[in-house]
Amino acid sequence: MAVEVGSQAPDFTLNDYNKEQVTLSSFQGDKNVLLVFYPFAFSGICQGELCQVRDELATYQDADVQVIGVSVDTPFSLKAWAEQQGFQFPLLSDFWPHGEVAKIYGVFNEAAGLANRGTFLIDTGGKVQYAEVNQPGEPRDQEAWKKAVRSLKG
Repeated sequence: MAVEVGSQAPDFTLNDYNKEQVTLSSFQGDKNVLLVFYPFAFSGICQGELCQVRDELATYQDADVQVIGVSVDTPFSLKAWAEQQGFQFPLLSDFWPHGEVAKIYGVFNEAAGLANRGTFLIDTGGKVQYAEVNQPGEPRDQEAWKKAVRSLKG
């Protein structure tokens, strides 16, 4: 079962594509976080979604939202993908233990060994303000989470 709106976001620490540790709770009191789980780097729907986030990054930055992508890919493949696509936000590797954070958030697909498309907006207090899980092959409607981001400002 996925993490629900109103609950405290489970804390975690994962390595980014530079093998630097990123801890979710380090943003508390400072920035909201848009946590975007996706199946794999270099895959069609994932690339389209994250490129849209990249192209609209200023919208999130203006709302004090830190975008963080999470997949079960290795840091090496994430680095290659980030450099190829020009991503300017952290991509975290949930590679080992395989999918551990995706499991905590209730978005790990055991049969396929990947994270489903889970999207969680976490406020500066660490509380989940938006949660959505899409299955493999099912693209997200980014307008829904952008509306949630706008509601943080109000």
